[in-house]
Amino acid sequence: MKIGLLIYGSLDTISGGYLYDRMLVRQLRECGDEVEVVSLPWVGYGRALLHNFSRSLYHQLATADFDLLLQDELNHPSLFWLNRRLKRRARYPLVSIVHHLRQNEQHPRGLRLLYRLVERRYLQSVDAFIFNSQTTRREVAKLAGETSDFSKKSDVWRYIVAYPGGDRFQAALTAVEITARAHEPGPLRVLFVGNLIPRKGLHTLIEALCQLPATDWRLDVVGSTAVNPTYTRHILHNLKPGITLHGPLPDAALAKLMRHSQVLAVPSQYEGFGIVYLEGMGFGLPAIGTTGGAAAEIISDGVNGYVVNVADTAVLAHHLRHLHQNRDVLAAMSLAARQRFLAHPTWAQSMASVRVFLREQVSR
Repeated sequence: MKIGLLIYGSLDTISGGYLYDRMLVRQLRECGDEVEVVSLPWVGYGRALLHNFSRSLYHQLATADFDLLLQDELNHPSLFWLNRRLKRRARYPLVSIVHHLRQNEQHPRGLRLLYRLVERRYLQSVDAFIFNSQTTRREVAKLAGETSDFSKKSDVWRYIVAYPGGDRFQAALTAVEITARAHEPGPLRVLFVGNLIPRKGLHTLIEALCQLPATDWRLDVVGSTAVNPTYTRHILHNLKPGITLHGPLPDAALAKLMRHSQVLAVPSQYEGFGIVYLEGMGFGLPAIGTTGGAAAEIISDGVNGYVVNVADTAVLAHHLRHLHQNRDVLAAMSLAARQRFLAHPTWAQSMASVRVFLREQVSR
């Protein structure tokens, strides 16, 4: 197959969505498919809407010799109308990779209405979907206009749910090592992994930790501080002793930190899946996420982590206190987290299923 992939910026961008895209491209190329990455510049939402009227972009895509064009749904403002023009001329199907919907994020009411309108038009313009979770599938079905679910009888709603893998790291920890780590004395070693943006909820985690004695915890924060400078300044202004900002780390350094930590806490406002929860579980880290999005598809509350309401700092603090004071519970949850990771499909397995799905779309 000759496949196009349309994204913003570089495929090497650090985020869960771009990691998913990279893993898919790797799988396709290893199987002998040709993948051409079409990169649009990072611009504001308003300027991205103007891409729909770009003659050069339309000509580039309309004349491309693709068997299929993949589009990261993040690019929806650039494509919501352009896709309709493409479908009148291009012979290939349009397949959207949906990580999560922008309209599910927290925005001012007026902006959210705009995002909802544009995003719905985009979703209705493609031929098939790749979803990273059942939660994302349901949210798209709701927004795009299907009142019940994706209809198997309709050509419009062709899709696959292909979960991200969690096996990016070589996390070869034994049950004995995981149990011993949980019982190590001293403060609870908490890890947060995510770019410093409001949606990831670092401020919520810090507020919860500050409800505990300062001697009971340490927090390591891994993620870019450059994505949202205003939010980063807010975090720095409220930084407490015991919190270490590492910035982005290479995989080897992040793996070392995961091996050393005892709990992973990323209380996001919304996660389309939450690859980091699964990656942490590979190291036997109980994960703490929220009800905002798909965390509950990975985390079994009270078994291998906790799922709390968005911004509920009191309950979050309670769980962290409980894990610090009850190391047998922490050990049991750590072992359960490792088992959850082992039961999950690998990247290769998930992306192989996507390739089969894409071949079906080409052959229709």
